[in-house]
Amino acid sequence: MNALPSEFFCRPAQDVAPELVGCRLVKRQGDGSLLWGVVVETEAYSQDEPACHGYRRRSPQNETLFGPPGRFYVYVSYGIHHCVNVVTDRADWANGVLMRAVALPAEPERVAAGPGLLARRFAIDRSDDRQPATGEHELWLAPRPASMASPDLVTTTRIGISEGQELSLRWYLRASRSVSRRAKGDRQPVPDQAWIPREVDGW
Repeated sequence: MNALPSEFFCRPAQDVAPELVGCRLVKRQGDGSLLWGVVVETEAYSQDEPACHGYRRRSPQNETLFGPPGRFYVYVSYGIHHCVNVVTDRADWANGVLMRAVALPAEPERVAAGPGLLARRFAIDRSDDRQPATGEHELWLAPRPASMASPDLVTTTRIGISEGQELSLRWYLRASRSVSRRAKGDRQPVPDQAWIPREVDGW
C-alpha cells in the first residue's frame, strides 16, 4: 500500500484531520504480512489552544509534536495507554492529529474503537514516536480509496479532555460502528448498513 506523501501533512491539523478519515493505518508485521484498518475518527490539536500538549511549554516528552510534519507522535495517557498522533503543519509549532478509532476488516467492530485500543491492536508504543508516517517505517498511513473521495463525516466536539471541550475539532465516519463515541443524537448504524472494508484489493 502506497503511503501518503509528506506534503499531505504540511497543513494545519484542522485541515488534515477530516481528510485522514477514510485513510488506512498500515503496519508491516514480523512475518511480512500487512495489518491494516481504516481510520474512522480523528481529533485536531494546535499549540494555540489549551488541550494541546505543546500549549504551555516545549519539553523532551512533547518534542516530536514540534518537529517536522508527517511523523508519528506517540505518548502515554494516564501512565497506561499509548495514543497515536501524526504531526502536522510546520516545524516549531505544536500541531497534530490524534487518531481515535480504526475499523479493521473481518475483526470485531470495536477492537480499535478508542486511542488506547487502537495502539494496542497495532502494537504501537513509544518506540514508534518520531518515526515517519510516509512509508519509510514499518507503520505508515495510506490514502483513501477513490470510492471514498467524499465520505459522509460528522463534525463534533472533542472528548476525553478537560480543556477546549467546546471546540468542534473531532470528525468521524457516520456509517462506521467502530467510532469511540457518537455525537448526541447520532444513532448507531445497524450492521447491515454499516460501512466496513472487507478486501485489500482496490484499497
